[in-house]
Amino acid sequence: MENKRNYNGWENLFDSQFKNEYFLQLKQFLQEEYATKIVYPPKKLILNAFDITSAQNTKVIIIGQDPYIKEHQAMGMSFSVPDGIKPPPSLVNIFKEIQADLGKKSIVKNGNLTPWAQQGVLLLNSVLTVAAGASNSHANKGWETFTDSVIDYVNNFDRPIVFMLWGANAIKKRRLLTNPHHLILTATHPSPLSAYNGFFGCKHFSKANEFLSRYTLPIDW
Repeated sequence: MENKRNYNGWENLFDSQFKNEYFLQLKQFLQEEYATKIVYPPKKLILNAFDITSAQNTKVIIIGQDPYIKEHQAMGMSFSVPDGIKPPPSLVNIFKEIQADLGKKSIVKNGNLTPWAQQGVLLLNSVLTVAAGASNSHANKGWETFTDSVIDYVNNFDRPIVFMLWGANAIKKRRLLTNPHHLILTATHPSPLSAYNGFFGCKHFSKANEFLSRYTLPIDW
């Protein structure tokens, strides 16, 4: 993961984390996991969210839990699936909320959220890898420290950012958000198990765009 390459404006953050002891231990854990198990996403896509959304272009961060656990679904961006893969239930519910909130369908025609990422939506899971079929199997191995560092880094940006925290794991990150210039939106996870308990009707997409419109171009969801 830390081969010398362009990190899309995230270099200062990554350089500080990749040499940290917790990350070296995480890297060792991942080497063993990828060597002995089926792990998602593919290694080359672990940092895909950062490859597509530069630090300079980030306007919104959507924080999820961990990657999808079924074959071909995880692509290194929270809630997104590659072209040709049926949108999972959580993503279907996200699209339903967009329709209800904005009165129109998402610009995303399948389940690949790259069009959002290209506009400045950093699709960040709390944990960036998972063993096949086993949600939270890579929790408490170091990823939470890494993604905390990402959120802390963006929290210090001098321009306003929208943070969407969906679900208990994501809402835990709220403690890191101390900059009064940012907009913090929280809701239950869009999973069918919880969407009716606060995700549906949250209107995060219109709220985000109303906020962003004061400073920059809004997101075409």
